[in-house]
Parts: sequence; structure tokens; C-alpha cells
Amino acid sequence: MKTSIKKGLGFGLASGVITTLGLMVGLSSSTQSVIAVIGGVVIIALADGMSDALGIHISEEAENAHSGREIWESTLATLFSKIIVALSFVVPVLIFPLSVAIIVSIGWGLLLIAAFSYYTAQQDQHSSSPRVIIEHLAIAGLVIVASHYVGELVYSLTH
Repeated sequence: MKTSIKKGLGFGLASGVITTLGLMVGLSSSTQSVIAVIGGVVIIALADGMSDALGIHISEEAENAHSGREIWESTLATLFSKIIVALSFVVPVLIFPLSVAIIVSIGWGLLLIAAFSYYTAQQDQHSSSPRVIIEHLAIAGLVIVASHYVGELVYSLTH
């Protein structure tokens, strides 16, 4: 896989999982509303997907090390992977009760992070797959836990 595309896919996937799970867990904890969670996921898929794509685009340009084609490959890979990954989290919310959908979504997100982390560790002979996977899952876990407690805090301050 071309480095420019791998970079965009990795960034979009990680951001799609972390941002979307943080939003879902926080909104679920603070509102208990299926509509708020679905609306939040769709909005974040589009708005944050475009924002992340622009961020990658500007970052790649600032490096002065990539062709225009490589910059656009990273940009579009980020945009599409972020949108697709984020929107994939709507499916469990449509199928299951919200509390179950959140657990299913967390499992789905952690699986995506673990799979891509394993893939990237295998590409880099200097990285240990288990260490990379654990590191990335730990960061995702911290975001999920923090988002839950922030959601509970928002709920307690508004009710």
C-alpha cells in the first residue's frame, strides 16, 4: 500500500474510532438519547472528517516532502476512511438498545484499532505488535472512560 494512502487511512481510522466513540459514550451518558447519538455520529463523520482531511492536507504540504498527488491521496484517504468508519457506528445504534449498542460499538472500535495497529506493526520490523496494539488500545480506553465521566458530569450539572 502506498505510504500516502496508508497515512490517510490510519489517521482517518484512528480518528474515526476515537472521536466517534468518545462522542457516543459521552452523549449516551449525558442524554440517553438515540437521536442525539445518531445525529452526533453523522455530524462528526462529515464535519470532523472534512476537518481531519484538511489537517492532513496542510500537514503534508508543510513537510515540503510530498508531491501534489501524494498530498491529495492522503487527504482523500483520510476523508473517506473517517466518514466510513464513523458512520459504521450508526449500525449498532439502529439495531440494539442504546446501552447494548454502546458496548457493541466499543468492541467494534477496539477491534478496528487493534487490527490496523497489528497491520502497521507488521510493516515496521522495529515494532513489537503486542506493544503497539496495547498502547493504541490503552489510549482508546482512556478516551472512552474520560468521555463517559464527562457525560455523567454534564448530566449531573444539567439535571
